[in-house]
Amino acid sequence: MRILLIASAFNSLTQRVHTELRERGHAVGVELALGDAPVRAGVARFGPDLIVAPMLTRAIPEDIWSQHTVLIVHPGPKGDRGPSSLDWAIHEGASQWGVTVLQAVAEMDAGPIWASVPYPVPACGKSELYRNEVSDAAVEAVLLAVERFQSGHHVPEPLDYARPDVQGRLRPYHTQEFRRIDWAADDTATVLRKLRAADSQPGVLDELYGREYFLHGGHPEDELRGAAGAVIATRDGAICRATVDGAVWIPQLRPRRTPGGPVTFKLPAAQVLGGLLADVPEAPLTPIAAGWRDTFAEIRYREEAQVGYLEFAFPSGAMSTGQCRRLLDAYREAAARPTSVLVLGPARDFFSNGIHLNVIEAAADPAEESWQNINAMDDLVEAILTTDHKLTVSALAGNAAAGGLMLAIAADEVWCRESAVLNPHYRLMGLHGSEYWTYTLPRRVGTEIAAHLTTAALPVGARQARALGLVDRTKSGSAAEFRAWAVGQAEALAADGELAARLLEKKRRRAADEEAKPLAAYRDEELTAMRHNFWSPQEPYHTLRRNFVHKVCPASTPTHLLG
Repeated sequence: MRILLIASAFNSLTQRVHTELRERGHAVGVELALGDAPVRAGVARFGPDLIVAPMLTRAIPEDIWSQHTVLIVHPGPKGDRGPSSLDWAIHEGASQWGVTVLQAVAEMDAGPIWASVPYPVPACGKSELYRNEVSDAAVEAVLLAVERFQSGHHVPEPLDYARPDVQGRLRPYHTQEFRRIDWAADDTATVLRKLRAADSQPGVLDELYGREYFLHGGHPEDELRGAAGAVIATRDGAICRATVDGAVWIPQLRPRRTPGGPVTFKLPAAQVLGGLLADVPEAPLTPIAAGWRDTFAEIRYREEAQVGYLEFAFPSGAMSTGQCRRLLDAYREAAARPTSVLVLGPARDFFSNGIHLNVIEAAADPAEESWQNINAMDDLVEAILTTDHKLTVSALAGNAAAGGLMLAIAADEVWCRESAVLNPHYRLMGLHGSEYWTYTLPRRVGTEIAAHLTTAALPVGARQARALGLVDRTKSGSAAEFRAWAVGQAEALAADGELAARLLEKKRRRAADEEAKPLAAYRDEELTAMRHNFWSPQEPYHTLRRNFVHKVCPASTPTHLLG
C-alpha cells in the first residue's frame, strides 16, 4: 500500500514506524504537520491508500479525515484521551499502560479503535519510556491496524466506556500546577515521579538560588542526605538535591525564559548554575564503584565470566567533550582489565547520537567547541579500533545516530535490538562527519551502500541493517530481554576455543589495513572537511545546529522524506 505518515516531527517513533512499514514492502512517505494547507498539498501529492499519524500535536483537517482513513497513534489505553497521557501515567505511578490506534474523527481521541496494545511502565523518565515500551507497543498496534485495514473487512470498535476493557478517561493537560515539587513535604518517590513525568519536556518549573529553572531528568541517590530542597553535591554535570527522606539527581536544567529574552535550552545542571555551586562538593564515582549502586552515574563498569561491560547513558544520547573524555578514560581502564570480551553500551535506551549540540551552542566559541568535541569522539573511536588484545562488542539496546552510530561500528561486532533505529548519516546537520567513518562504514557495507546511506539520510531499521552488514546480530524483544541475550552471547564468545585465533586474525587484519592506509590518514581527511564545516561562513552547520537546538520548525517537509 501507499501509506503517508503525518507527524508533527520526524521523531524516534515516526522513524520507527517508517522503517517497519518500509521493511514490509509498503511505499511510505512523510508529511510534517506544519499547517493545514501544506498537509492538504502533501496528501494530494502522495495519493495515500492509508494515512497514519504516529506523533501529532494538532488536529488533522476534516476534509482529509472525511475522505481518507486516518489512524492516530495515541500513547494511552482504550478510552484514554487528552494531550498528557504518559505524563499522567508516570505521575500516578501506573504499572501498566497502553497504546491505542484510533480513527480520526471530529472529537479528539474519540474515534473507532483499530488496535490497542498494553505495555508495562518501568521506573524511568517519560522520554526513555516513549523510546522503548511505548515505541514497541505502538509499532505492534500500528502493524496490526494496517493489516486489519488492508484486509478490507475489519470493522473498528466504537469507543464505548461501558465496555470493561475501556478503562481510560479524558484527562486535562498536565500543567505545572500538577508538577510542582514541595521539597518540604514530598518524599523521594513522589519527587522522582514528578521529575520523570516531565522528562524531557516540559520539565518541572522550580526555584534554585533565587531564580526559576525547569528541572529535567531524575535519578535516585542511595547514600547522600541533607536539608530538604538543598543542593548537596554535584557529579559529572548533574546536581544532587535532598528530599525529606533521601535525595535525587537532576542532570539538566533549562533557565525559564524572561519576557523578551532569548530562547533557553537544556544544558548540564552544573554548567547552568556555574559559580552558584562554589560551596557545593563534588561527589566523584568511579565506573567500577557505580556498577552496583543505585545512584546517578553516566558510566558504569562490571565484570562477569571473563566479560567486561562498559555501560554509558548520556541524556538524549549526546556526548560532550568532557563526557567523551571521561568515557575514553573508562574505556582504557576497562581494556586493561583481564577479560577477553568487552561489551559497550547501556542496558536500555540510546547508544549514542554523537557530539553534544546543546553544549556546543552554549559555548563562547561554538566552532572551537565543535572541534574539541569531534576530536574527543575521534580519540574514543581510535582507542576502540586499536584494541587488539580482546574482542569488542557494541550492544545497541536503543537508537544510534551520526557519530554515535560510527562509534558503535568501531567495535569488532555490533549487536542490535530489533526495535532500534539507526541513522548512519551527518548530512542533515551540514557535516561531513568524522569518527573514522570513511574507514569503518565502507568496510562493513561496501563503498556504494555507504555512499547511499550517508546521502539518503533516512533511518535504517535493525533488520535492514543486519541485511546490509551494518550490524552483525539482531534480537527481538524488550530491552531487558535483549540485554540478557547479549550477556549470553558475550559469555559464549569469551568461552569459545577459537577466540585466540580470532584475536590473532584481528591483529593481522588491522596491520594490513594500517599498511594500506593508516588510520591517521582517514582522520586527517575527515577533520579537514570538518574544519571547513566549522569555520567556513558559507557552510550551513551553525544555522542547522542552532535551528535544531532551538527547535525551529522547518518551512516545509524536507524532500528526502516525501517518499
